[in-house]
Amino acid sequence: MKIFSLSKGLVLLWYPFIFGFYLFCTPALARNTLQFSSVQQQQQIRVTGIVTDGVVPLSGVIISIKNQRNTVVTDFDGKYNITVSFSDILIFTYIGYKTIEIPVARHLTINVQMQEDATALQEVKINAGYYSVKESQRTGSISKISSKDIEKQPVTNVLAAMQGRMAGVSITQNTGVSGGNFDIQIRGQNSLRSNGNRPLYIIDGVPYSSDSGGSDLTGIVLQGSTSPLNSINPGDIEGIEVLKDADATAIYGSRGANGVVLITTKKGKAGKTQFTANVSGGLAKVTRLMDLMNTEHYLQMRRQAFVNDGIAYGPTDYDVNGTWDQNRYTNWQKVLIGGTSEINDVQASLSGGSSGTQFLLNGNFHKETTVFPGDYNYRKGNLLANMNHESENKKFQVNFSMGYTAQQNNQPGMDITQQGILLAPNAPALYDQKGNLNWENSTWNNPISSLEGEYISRTNDLFANGLLSYKITPCLIAKTSFGFTDTRFNDSRTQPSTIYDPAYEVGSEFSSIYVNNTTRKSWIIEPQLSWSKKIGKGKAEILIGSTFQQQNATQLVQEANGFSSNSLIYNLSSAFNVFDLVHSESVYRYQAFFGRVNFSWNERYILNFTGRRDGSSRFGPGRQFAAFGAIGTAWLFSNEKFIKENFDSLSFGKFRASYGTTGNDQIGDYQFLNTYGATGNNYGGVIGLEPIRLFNPNFGWEINKKLELAIETGFFKDRIFITVGWYSNRSSNQLVGIPLPATTGFNSIQANLEATVENRGIELTLRTVNFQRQSFNWTSNFNLTIARNKLLSFPDLEGSTYQNQFVIGEPLNIKKVYHYTGINAQTGVYQFEDYNADGLITAVEDKQVIRDLNPKYFGGLQNTITYKKWQLDFLFQFVKQLNYSGSYGTGLPGTMTNQPATVMDHWQNPGDIASHQKYSTGVNSQAVDAFYKYYASDAMIIDASYVRLKNLSLSYSMSEQVLKGVKCRLIFQGQNLFTFTSFKGADPESRFTTALPPLKVFTTGLQFTF
Repeated sequence: MKIFSLSKGLVLLWYPFIFGFYLFCTPALARNTLQFSSVQQQQQIRVTGIVTDGVVPLSGVIISIKNQRNTVVTDFDGKYNITVSFSDILIFTYIGYKTIEIPVARHLTINVQMQEDATALQEVKINAGYYSVKESQRTGSISKISSKDIEKQPVTNVLAAMQGRMAGVSITQNTGVSGGNFDIQIRGQNSLRSNGNRPLYIIDGVPYSSDSGGSDLTGIVLQGSTSPLNSINPGDIEGIEVLKDADATAIYGSRGANGVVLITTKKGKAGKTQFTANVSGGLAKVTRLMDLMNTEHYLQMRRQAFVNDGIAYGPTDYDVNGTWDQNRYTNWQKVLIGGTSEINDVQASLSGGSSGTQFLLNGNFHKETTVFPGDYNYRKGNLLANMNHESENKKFQVNFSMGYTAQQNNQPGMDITQQGILLAPNAPALYDQKGNLNWENSTWNNPISSLEGEYISRTNDLFANGLLSYKITPCLIAKTSFGFTDTRFNDSRTQPSTIYDPAYEVGSEFSSIYVNNTTRKSWIIEPQLSWSKKIGKGKAEILIGSTFQQQNATQLVQEANGFSSNSLIYNLSSAFNVFDLVHSESVYRYQAFFGRVNFSWNERYILNFTGRRDGSSRFGPGRQFAAFGAIGTAWLFSNEKFIKENFDSLSFGKFRASYGTTGNDQIGDYQFLNTYGATGNNYGGVIGLEPIRLFNPNFGWEINKKLELAIETGFFKDRIFITVGWYSNRSSNQLVGIPLPATTGFNSIQANLEATVENRGIELTLRTVNFQRQSFNWTSNFNLTIARNKLLSFPDLEGSTYQNQFVIGEPLNIKKVYHYTGINAQTGVYQFEDYNADGLITAVEDKQVIRDLNPKYFGGLQNTITYKKWQLDFLFQFVKQLNYSGSYGTGLPGTMTNQPATVMDHWQNPGDIASHQKYSTGVNSQAVDAFYKYYASDAMIIDASYVRLKNLSLSYSMSEQVLKGVKCRLIFQGQNLFTFTSFKGADPESRFTTALPPLKVFTTGLQFTF
C-alpha cells in the first residue's frame, strides 16, 4: 500500500465527488478493544482499512491524524494504510460526505462507511467560467446539474437532460425525430430577433457555436435545422453550470446577454487503471396520439356536410360515394407514427494515472431507429480523451482534452405525422396483394410514398483545448488556454419521382434534391493572470486576461432537379438544372480584455467586480468596441454573532445582489456593410451582381442591463434550503431590420432601434433532506420560475412592418387574434367580435385580442431515494402555458380530412348550442370564411398546461463479492413516461401541432467497473 502525502498535492484526488448528500453517520466499530499502557500509547503501529459509501469503495478519501500533519489518501479500491500510535484519532474527510473521527485504540484494521452529506453543498466549488467559487460565497446566479443527474436519463442531447431541473431555464423539444432541435431561453426573450436569443455555449473553456448547421430546405422532417449540441455525448459530461445574472455573465461581455451554458467534460483521476462499461437497450414510442373520429363518425360528418351544402356526392368523393370500403377502419396514427423505436447504447471508459499525471479515454456508440415505417436510424459515435499533468514541485500544470463526434442520421424526407392525422379512416390499404404500393386506381396519395424521399445528414465534429498553468508565486498564477473546433455538416433531402402515382407517368426528369454543406472552424487563445491573497480577516482575488478568437464559416445550399435516372439523384453533375440558393463565406473576429476583482471580509461580506472590453468584427468602424461590467455583493448574515446566538435553526443565510450590463452581437457577419450577391441571371454570357444590403456605419451593440436580488437560507443544518431570487433585465438598442420606402430598392436596413424589452421574474428553489438514515435516505429538489416578458417601447411601431407582430406593453411571443363569441344559433357559423362596429370582421381592425404563448410558470420536482443498494430517482416537470389546439391544421370539418373527436359536437339545426359550427364540404363560402377566422381567433389557442413524469431511474448495485471484485449495477431508466394534461391534441409541449411528438423511452442497462 502506497502512502500519499498532502504536501505533494494529492488532495486533488477527492475533488471528483463534490456533489454528495448529507447523511447522519455512525462511527465504524473497531475491533480488539484491549486496555493499553501509556508506554503502549506511544508505540507506532500501521493501521489499514477500506473506506466505502456502503456500496462501493471510495477513492480519494483523506485520512489524517487529529492535531498532526500526517495524511494519506485512499486508492482506487478505497484502501489505505497509515502509521499511528494507539492514542491517535483518525479523521476521515471527503467533500460531499460527513467527516468521521475514530480513535485508534489498538485497532489494526479500521473499515469505514462514509455517509453522503446532502447539506454540505455550500462548500462545493462552482464553475463560473474563468474562475471557480464556493457555493456559499458566490455573488451571482448560477444553476448547476452534475453527471449524477445526467447519467440517469436516456437522452442523446444534453438539453433534454436539463429540462425541468433549473430555475429560469426554459427548454422545449421541437420534435420527436432523432437529431431534432431544442429551443432554450435563459430568463426570457431579450431580442426582437428570434435568432438573437441563443445562449453562449462553453465546452471546457472553448466557445462552441450555437448556430445550427442545417438549412430549413433540407431539414423539413426535423421541423427546421439540427441542434448543435447533438455533437456532445451526455455521458462525457461531468457538470453543467448555467450563468444567468449580470454578475455571472458580464465577464463574457457581448456573448453573455442571453446567459452562458458551461459544459465541463469528465477528467482522469489518480489511482490504478479503471475500466467502466455501460451497455443499455430500450424502446421508444410516441407520448400521446390525438383522439380522432372513427369511420362511423367520420362518414356521418361527411354526409351531413353534403346535406348542409345541398349538393350530391361528386366523382372524387371516394370516401362517401362507394369507391372506398365504408366499413373499413384504420387508425392511421398508429400505422404511420405508432411504431416502436429500438435504442442501443454502449459506452466504455478507461481512466487512471499517478499523482502527477492522470488520463481518461471515453468511447460511446449510440443507435436508434424511428417510429416511422421503414428502415431509418440515427447513429452517433463519440470519443473523448483527456490528460492532466502536474510537475513535482506543484508549480506547472498542463491539461488537454480532445473530443470527436461522428453522426449519421437517415430519416424520411418529411414528417408524415400530419398525414396520420388527416387521412380518412376508411382510406385504402397501403399495399396491394403483391406487396407494392397501393394507389387504389389513383384515388388517393399513398402516405407511404412520402417515404420514398430521404433525409440524410453527416456530421463530423472535433473540439480540442489545452491549458498551461504556472504558479509564479504562491499567490500569483499565470495560465493560457487554447481551443480549436472544426464542424463539418452535410445534409440532403430528396424528392424522387417515385413519390408520385405511377399513373401520372412522372419520370426522373421531375426528381429533385436539396443539398446543404456547412463548415465551421474556430480557434481561441486566452492568456490570464490571477492573484489571490489573504489579508488579515479578508481575502482578495484579482483576475485579468484577454481573448483572441476567430471563426471561419462557409455554407452552400443547392437545389438540383431533372435527372436521367433516380440512381443518380445524389450526383448533382447529372442534374439538368442546379441552383445555388445560398453560397456564403464569412470570417468572424473577436478580441477582448476582461478582469475580475473579488474581496471578502471575515467570511461575511463579499464584493465582486467583473468587466470586459469587447471588440467584434460584426460592427462598423467606431462601433466595434464596447465595455460591459457588473458588480455583485453578498452578505452571509448567518455568520453574524447575533444571528448565531438567536436563531439556532438557521444554519445558513445569505443576501446577494447584482447589477450590470452585457451585450449581444448575434446579428450575423457583414450586416453593416454594402454587400452584393449574384443575380443568377445570364445576360450576354455574364452573371451579374446586385446589391443586397445597405451600408450603415452606426450599426452597434445591443445592450442588456440586468438587476437581481436574492436570499438563500438553510435551516436545521441545511436540511431545508431555500433560494428566492427576483430579476429584472432590460434589453435595448435592438438590432433589427428597419423598414425602408420601396423607392430605395430595399425592404429594410439593419440598424439599432430604440426599442426596449423587459424580462422580470421570480425564481424559487427548495432542497430538502426528508430522511437521513444509515440505510434509507430521501432528498427532494423543487424549482419554480414565474416569468414575465414585456415590450416597453418601440418607436413608431404602428407605422412599421412589426405592427401586427408586437404590441407595446405586451410580451414578444404573442398572437393578435379575433375574439370568438360563439356560434350563431340561426346560421350555425362561428361569430366574432366586431370591435369597430362597422359590420365587417377584418384583420386590421378586429384582431384585437392578445394571447401570450410564453409559459406563465414552469419548474420541476425531483426526488432521490436510496435504500441499501437500491436507488430511485424521479423528476416531474410542469408547465403552465397556452398553445394552439390539436385541431389547428386539421382543415374544415366536412371536407375529406379526419377531425378530432370533439368536432362531433356540432351545429345541426336552428337553436342548437354546440362547440363547432355546421359541417361543409367547402362550397359554403360563409362557413369557410368563418372557419378560417376561427383558426385565427382566441378559440384556437387553449390551455396546454401539463405535468409530466419526465424521468425515472431505478438502479441496484450488486455486491463485489458476487462478481469477485467487479462492481456491477443494474439500471432501468425512463423518459417522458406519463403526461397529465387537459390539452386537446397530441402533445402539449410541441410548438408544431402536426409534428411528431416527443417520444417516451424505456431502457434497461448494465454498468460494470473493474
